[in-house]
Amino acid sequence: MQKILIANRGEIALRVMRSAREMGIKTVAVYSDADRNALHVRYADEAVHIGESPSSKSYLVGDKIIDACRKTGAEAIHPGYGFLSENAAFARLVREAGLILIGPSPEAMEIMGNKLSAKAAALKYNIPMVPGTEEAITDINEAKLRAIEVGFPILIKAAAGGGGKGMRIVESAADFEEQMQLAVSEATSAFGDGSVFIERYVSSPRHIEIQVLGDTHGNILHLFERDCSVQRRHQKVIEEAPSFILTPEIREQMGKCAVDVARSVNYTGAGTVEFIMDEQLNFYFLEMNTRLQVEHPVSELISGVDLVKEQIRIARGEAISFRQEDLKINGHAIELRVYAEDPDNNFLPDIGTLQTYVAPKGPGVRVDDGFEQGMEIPIYYDPMIAKLITYGKDRTEAIERMVRAIDEYRITGITTTLGFGKFVMQHEAFVSGNFDTHFVQKYFTPGLQNNNDNEAKIAALVMDKLLREQHLKIADVADGELSNWVRNRRIV
Repeated sequence: MQKILIANRGEIALRVMRSAREMGIKTVAVYSDADRNALHVRYADEAVHIGESPSSKSYLVGDKIIDACRKTGAEAIHPGYGFLSENAAFARLVREAGLILIGPSPEAMEIMGNKLSAKAAALKYNIPMVPGTEEAITDINEAKLRAIEVGFPILIKAAAGGGGKGMRIVESAADFEEQMQLAVSEATSAFGDGSVFIERYVSSPRHIEIQVLGDTHGNILHLFERDCSVQRRHQKVIEEAPSFILTPEIREQMGKCAVDVARSVNYTGAGTVEFIMDEQLNFYFLEMNTRLQVEHPVSELISGVDLVKEQIRIARGEAISFRQEDLKINGHAIELRVYAEDPDNNFLPDIGTLQTYVAPKGPGVRVDDGFEQGMEIPIYYDPMIAKLITYGKDRTEAIERMVRAIDEYRITGITTTLGFGKFVMQHEAFVSGNFDTHFVQKYFTPGLQNNNDNEAKIAALVMDKLLREQHLKIADVADGELSNWVRNRRIV
């Protein structure tokens, strides 16, 4: 495998390219109109324009991705996450084109892409399930009776869903019919599939997920857990590894269950098995994500394993070079997703130009980003600017480093979730580990963010002025020069 195409954009495209470069593999970027000057385009060895700014006309068009491979001679495709990363039809298209997808088989994607078929596969290995229905609901009256048996409150969920769409909490039998109709309607609109099922509603859940790796030689192992319980709108904002609440015994049980879930579909590559955990530390299977996760860096930091390199090696047909017993947890890592969002306005996306952009540095700080100062945040894609990850010898040091890194991060021109991240890091519930997926609803009060006070604004403006002055000095010296990496790039 001499050359791979990264069918994605932004920080994940850059993150994949960097690992590939360390392995001596050439990379190809694809880009839309909005990303013509993006960092991932400039970093890659080659770049191919694939269409207009909307993802439906560029990053989601499988034929354009395949055509870009043919133009450049790329032998494999890394899909990153989002876009086509869990699209079984695209995976088949890649296979039919004689190319390699750096990911699982389309068959595994298909089974795990539907929550009901995923549950059926997991049940072969007696994986714990939240009480509820194991098939799609077709008769409202029968479903209502089953809901009464399970016990209210119950949760109606879309079989093909995610991100909270097609999901309804039902408190009583009197509300069941109306809420089910709403869930079916929303699922149909969002996913083109109105299938729903019911589960007992776990009122104070923790969201725990296990990172797994599988190869084509039958080896499957896990790289411990991540706690992703701090969420907004059913989507993660802060993740950490390992979980503060797991005992070694529970960790071992969950790891075995995750490996068994992956084994149920002969999984290859990197994937994540997600669980919900109740107040008594009982855990239940939720779903499997058949791709690299946004939060994979925290698993890399505590395990010492580069997951992208492992993905590439597995796709080349190599066996995983280490065993389960070789792995151990070292230290603690926390990730904050830095979104262009306004936490004081229900985390609504913000757009604008990065007038100031200076990432933090120093011991134990990692920033995966895809932007630089002066760039605009496109309206067409996910509003995540960067992932800020800190690592320490223990959880306390990782938290302290996160607070320091947030204070050092300088972003002006748009509103971000940095202040919210600092609020979480300093909140007693988070520090003590006594929190669940309702953290935002329970504790966050809009308007109290640390990065919105006058002192922070003044500091940011002063920093912006100093950086602009320094930039002008550098520009005077470098004017007219062209670096080698720009000169040698090839745009297709």
